[in-house]
Amino acid sequence: MANRANHPGLAGFAILCAAAFLWPLTARVAAVETQPPKPAASAHFPTASGARLAGDEKQTRFILDLDQSIPVRAFALADPYRVVVDIPQVTFQLPSGIGAAGRGLIKAFRYGLVMPGGSRIVFDLTGPAKISNASVLAAANGQPPRLVLELEAVDRAAFVQSLAPASRPELRPAIAEPHEAPAAAVPAKLDEPAAPPSPPDKRPVVVIDPGHGGPDNGTQWDGVSEKTLVLAFALALRDRIEQSGKYHVVMTRTDDTFIPLDDRVKFARGQSASLFVSIHADSLPRREGDAQGASIYTLSDRASDAEAEKLAEAENKADAIGGVNLTEEPTDVADILIDLAQRETRTFSNRFARLLMGEMKSVTRMHKNPLKSAGFRVLKAPDVPSVLVELGYVSNKDDLEHLQSDSWRNRTVGSVAHAIDMFFAKRLATAGNGN
Repeated sequence: MANRANHPGLAGFAILCAAAFLWPLTARVAAVETQPPKPAASAHFPTASGARLAGDEKQTRFILDLDQSIPVRAFALADPYRVVVDIPQVTFQLPSGIGAAGRGLIKAFRYGLVMPGGSRIVFDLTGPAKISNASVLAAANGQPPRLVLELEAVDRAAFVQSLAPASRPELRPAIAEPHEAPAAAVPAKLDEPAAPPSPPDKRPVVVIDPGHGGPDNGTQWDGVSEKTLVLAFALALRDRIEQSGKYHVVMTRTDDTFIPLDDRVKFARGQSASLFVSIHADSLPRREGDAQGASIYTLSDRASDAEAEKLAEAENKADAIGGVNLTEEPTDVADILIDLAQRETRTFSNRFARLLMGEMKSVTRMHKNPLKSAGFRVLKAPDVPSVLVELGYVSNKDDLEHLQSDSWRNRTVGSVAHAIDMFFAKRLATAGNGN
């Protein structure tokens, strides 16, 4: 455990060394990522035919002409300052090169298909700004339906407060950034002594990560979305773990919110998590036959099998094509960080995976090869033991019935909670023996 304190320094050194060699590659990758994915044109999708900016550095408006009204959801992200607009799948028929030049608070914008059924527009801002309006106006007075986004300049403090908790910079420290102690509270009256500070919460922090969310539905099968199934399971797991009072439990999302993969990792590190459990549900395309049962994944540079490699690639790509790719280092640097800082963490991750498999197999069907490994970005925290649990295959009739069953969920949640108890009991016993 003592070696862990040296990881940030080693990681920082690795980044500096690798960056010198990989800068040309990084530049090429960044250039590719600025190209928005092209949506599949289809007559039944709404069409965006024009876009324009108006305003100045204090107030800026973006207008998108549509052929029908659609729902819209907008949120902001920090460092760098951005605003993201999520909408249903749209066929963009906009002039080539639009969005490269900005105006007022908007430096530039890009757009594209996130996944079947969902499109996204990402605005790079010149500074902190709040969303004062994000709506779609109905057709009127000869004007078509219009998506209107209005931004107002604010200071950084107001901007940060407007963000969703999981996206706030203070909850997402950089890898080598030390944890800052909170400022002491000011007494209500100068002649009264300050109340003694509350003792620090020394309970292990468990982060539960329901996969996907927002426009990212994950796997969809017969009208059922993975994001909904895994959120229900994660909320039940949180409630079960909290009952014991032995752990401080936090979740990356508690509603239908999109959280980028790297933000999930940073959130866990910002919480000084002792364990990270990401919850998902798998599927196979109809043409690829049938598979069933739960699987447990740990991080590896090389996938344990072709299925694991394919799943990791799909999960990682789902985030990158969303237009908000927050990866701070290229893959080569991430691999160096893993090699230097995650050896002990991998040992604990694998230990928890084995415990979890032993508990889950007594209450639910497991995949024929239940322990797997692959290069999931969401598992790459260098100092947080992490696993990704595929609860089953929504493409399998029996698994889908289980995933929608309250009794199955309660049994399986209980097995995961028991595995967490066993994991921390073994860690505390090992630490007590000085091993």
